[in-house]
Amino acid sequence: MVSEKMYELGARKSTIRTIFEFGRKRAAEVGEENVYDFSIGNPNVPAPAKVNQAIVDILQEMDSCALHGYTVAPGDPGVRETIAQSINRRFATNFSGKNIFMTSGAAAAITICFKALSEDDGSSEFITFAPYFPEYKCFVESVGAKLDVVPANTEDFQIQFDKFAEMLSPKTKAVIVNSPNNPSGVVYSEETISRLAKMLTEKSQEFGHPIFIISDEPYRELVYGNIKVPYIPKYYANTLVCYSWSKSLSLPGERIGYIVVPDEVTDFNKVYGAIAGAGRVLTHVNASSLFQRVVARCVDEPANIAAYEKNGNLLYEGLKDAGFQCLKPQGAFYLFPKALEEDDYAFCEKAKKYDLLLVPGADFGCPGYFRAAYCIKEDTIRRSIPAFKKLAEEYRS
Repeated sequence: MVSEKMYELGARKSTIRTIFEFGRKRAAEVGEENVYDFSIGNPNVPAPAKVNQAIVDILQEMDSCALHGYTVAPGDPGVRETIAQSINRRFATNFSGKNIFMTSGAAAAITICFKALSEDDGSSEFITFAPYFPEYKCFVESVGAKLDVVPANTEDFQIQFDKFAEMLSPKTKAVIVNSPNNPSGVVYSEETISRLAKMLTEKSQEFGHPIFIISDEPYRELVYGNIKVPYIPKYYANTLVCYSWSKSLSLPGERIGYIVVPDEVTDFNKVYGAIAGAGRVLTHVNASSLFQRVVARCVDEPANIAAYEKNGNLLYEGLKDAGFQCLKPQGAFYLFPKALEEDDYAFCEKAKKYDLLLVPGADFGCPGYFRAAYCIKEDTIRRSIPAFKKLAEEYRS
């Protein structure tokens, strides 16, 4: 009667959402202040005042029918040109509006890319690197393709190139890169990106077709210290960049983002056309007309990362003091510590005893770890540290 696959996806909630909903129920029982919910990556920094002002100004300045009407499917031409010029200023690229395709957030952008690159016979394969955003799997499978996952390099969460080389095949259509990474918070180094580009160039020549990089970049602006995030099109021509303003401008509910298709990709017109076609069959009539205009006016607005950086350092030091092993935050707003037992699901269940809501690393393809999203109130993090210490003491005893 219905697609069993779609029913399963709709009926089975993600682990993250399940933990988040448990947290809401638990807060009603013991009080919000007594629940330490690190489950979901929902920005807690308000959108910049410029965003709110842009909304007001646009509503007052533009004709209502024009503002709320359809744009062309790839997005308003003026908006796309404004975004292209902003990218050019930041990364010394040479894009124009024709290189931009506006989308309803990064999730839509990524899924459109998967659909555009997949063969109709179901033979296409995509590769990503653990730990990885778990929705990639259902996005890939929804277009009739297969996702292969390279095991995590838990020493520094850079790429395990020996394992990666074993997985590349003539069926490989693209490699998904997420940096800064959800869930590890790690930024892929220039050395890593250069080596990846070299390997894919060689394999593309060997297989006789391009292997694309799909660069998933919603956390690009959320980096700390002097860490730089390599802009992958500068290293590898066949790169499709998927971006959203969900994190940088705290607009996750507005679903606004874009795909960059550089001129340098193999057969640009065909690739851009396939992206437009994929958007069409995935019912992507056009991204929000209002928020296309809003982000165009705020395109160079800096992300407010001070609170995230402070929270990340606070949680990192607290966990380290409690005896946890963890890499120092580099970007995004997640820590990915080692669990205190091999079974990360059992560990996260035990953490609930102390009202610590954590996500098992196995959900991200990396068992034995857990994710803590620190995009929450600073006071919540401070009060959670004694709970983490009690949890660690229970394991030591």
